[in-house]
Amino acid sequence: MIYQSGRHFLQIPGPTNVPDRVLRAMSQPTIDHRGPEFAKLTKDIMDGMKKIFKTSGTVVIYPSSGTGAWEAALVNTLSPEDKILMFETGYFATLWRNMAIKLGLHVDFIPGDWRHGVDPLLVEKRLSEDKKQLIKAIAIVHNETSTGVTSRVPEVRNAIDRVGHPALLMVDTISSLASMDYRHDEWGVDVTIGCSQKGLMLPPGLGFNAISDKALAASNSARLPKSYWGWEVIIHDNQSGFFPYTPATNLLYGLRESISMLFEEGLENVFTRHYRFGEATRRAVRTWGLELLCSNPNEYSQSLTAVLMPNGFNADEFRELILKKFNMSLGTGLGKWKGKLFRIGHLGDFNGLMLAGTLSGIEMGLSLANVPFSKGGVTEALDYLSSQ
Repeated sequence: MIYQSGRHFLQIPGPTNVPDRVLRAMSQPTIDHRGPEFAKLTKDIMDGMKKIFKTSGTVVIYPSSGTGAWEAALVNTLSPEDKILMFETGYFATLWRNMAIKLGLHVDFIPGDWRHGVDPLLVEKRLSEDKKQLIKAIAIVHNETSTGVTSRVPEVRNAIDRVGHPALLMVDTISSLASMDYRHDEWGVDVTIGCSQKGLMLPPGLGFNAISDKALAASNSARLPKSYWGWEVIIHDNQSGFFPYTPATNLLYGLRESISMLFEEGLENVFTRHYRFGEATRRAVRTWGLELLCSNPNEYSQSLTAVLMPNGFNADEFRELILKKFNMSLGTGLGKWKGKLFRIGHLGDFNGLMLAGTLSGIEMGLSLANVPFSKGGVTEALDYLSSQ
């Protein structure tokens, strides 16, 4: 490998750049996870995470990836052969479906084109047809990381309420939490899933469940096997500031610091910042004459943008060229979009100057790769950012 001068631009939609403040916090000496100092750390973090999820209820933190938090949501609330309604909005929604099948659940998986979010009217239709109320849960991905498409959770909640169906609502916020507006309590979500390495600006290693009272009640009769993922013991131990197993102590140091940073900026300001970067990126893409994967402007992601390559051009070869020439990593296409698109992450610890560099690298790469496009996307994005 030849040394490349300058900083590496990590512009994948997670893991994201970890701020220096968080790195320094994580470098503190490890403390006794059964001692009083750790108990205070736990309390501070739990209070902060409730504000980020916008809930007054229970939050659980696992030493895990988001995949582990997926599993925890399912095994704590459901029983073998329960029916669950899920939607094919992208690669990660499909992986979650695969997990549910492996756990012995009956999945009603609504097909999709990976360019649209969950259709609230289809939710209403499916639930209306469920006269015996066999559907025990509805699981959706708020912001599909593989496609840059956001599902409209409040509208899904309204659809459920119109039917009066008792199914639990589970929502994956892995690439939207702390980047896009999300309201666990107000939107009537029963289990929200999150993780550490995206909007929370940490390395991978922490998974989250925000849990409603209704979901806690369901856990009392849920019969799917669980041990490590069980809510009951961890919630009990958290009340005194501790965990039933060794926690990821130094990641929790980092989490406390990232929570402080988010509140210093103000969550609403964080959401506005991400909106501006999402809109600036989309304006650049349109000026280039390229196509956004997301088909519905009401479902644009503010965390990332997925861009289709013109026919005859391989997106992974394009990404490889940009990495080699400009030391910048872009997200790959996943599943059926592999080789057909690249993803631009614009979330987490990220500012306008970093976005300008990112878009400049892409525009130069398009020229070097001889991709047919119109120049001026960077200028269009900068004009938008400087006018706000």
